[in-house]
Amino acid sequence: MTSSEENSAAGGSSAGAPSAPAERVRPEPIQAVPVRHPGRWVAAVVIAILIAMFVHMLVTNPAFQWSFMVDHMFRSPVIEGVWTTLKMTVLAMIIGILLGIVAAVLRLSPNPILSGAAWLYTWFFRAVPRYVLLVLFGNLGVLYARFEFGLPFDRQLGSLFGIDLDARFFGLNANEFLAGFTAGLIGLALSEGAYMAEIVRAGIQSVDPGQAEAAQALGMSAPLTMRRIVLPQAMRVVVPPTGNEVTAMLKDTSLLTAVPVTNELFFQLREVGSRTFQVFPMLIAACLWYLALSSVLMIAQYFLERYFGRGFGTQTRTRTRLMGINASHGKGGAA
Repeated sequence: MTSSEENSAAGGSSAGAPSAPAERVRPEPIQAVPVRHPGRWVAAVVIAILIAMFVHMLVTNPAFQWSFMVDHMFRSPVIEGVWTTLKMTVLAMIIGILLGIVAAVLRLSPNPILSGAAWLYTWFFRAVPRYVLLVLFGNLGVLYARFEFGLPFDRQLGSLFGIDLDARFFGLNANEFLAGFTAGLIGLALSEGAYMAEIVRAGIQSVDPGQAEAAQALGMSAPLTMRRIVLPQAMRVVVPPTGNEVTAMLKDTSLLTAVPVTNELFFQLREVGSRTFQVFPMLIAACLWYLALSSVLMIAQYFLERYFGRGFGTQTRTRTRLMGINASHGKGGAA
């Protein structure tokens, strides 16, 4: 082989060999500039100025009469009014929740008479304002002197056939029974039951129907299925609006002046203001009392929502997803 052929062969072999990779140029670091939000700072300054102005008004305006207010808002009649308000709230909510559960179950019944009666109850007591209901129940003694229970039209039938027929089992004096606390409790509880019926109905309908079908396939009766399967799952939807209803009931006890209930919180504070001619400080005292009581109820509502909301929400989904990722990593390592 000649030298020229050797050179050509060497050149061919060198041309066929892969070339060395070019050096990769590292990109320059990104200079991140935070987004400006001047509107937020302007809004924060405006809100801070408004808060300072409000505090200045509270401190410097003599019309608040803070010493007089604090001196009178913790006296024994007012404290008795606080207990009456709390007692009315608890009793009205217990009766209202029980009535709401019964009305909701009847509303979902396939029996048209039961569902129609439940609809009529919710329609009436949701349509009539609570203040009007309290005035009505406080004056039912005008309609009847006694409330008697028995067979209807008994005396009319007796006079028609010429006999003395009295099928009344027992009766109550209307003016004694529907007086003060009892009349207010009945009015608030019946009104609350209508609202709770819709809340409970929405909670029941939020539960997957397959849950009830599975329970019935296991041989559970309809009442047992409702009590053990459906209602516990519906509580997640029922608790938040029920907490709002409790707070609203606490505030609506101030309407008991229409009955009237004289040992109620707002009635006592208003009487102190009327007697001492310091109406405005006592109105502020009423606001402070209702704020304090409502705050306690809101804290209780928060913990109830956490308890009945276990197993739901973004935190649970994130925890489940992370557990799945860890499990898949564990399987990969084991393989």
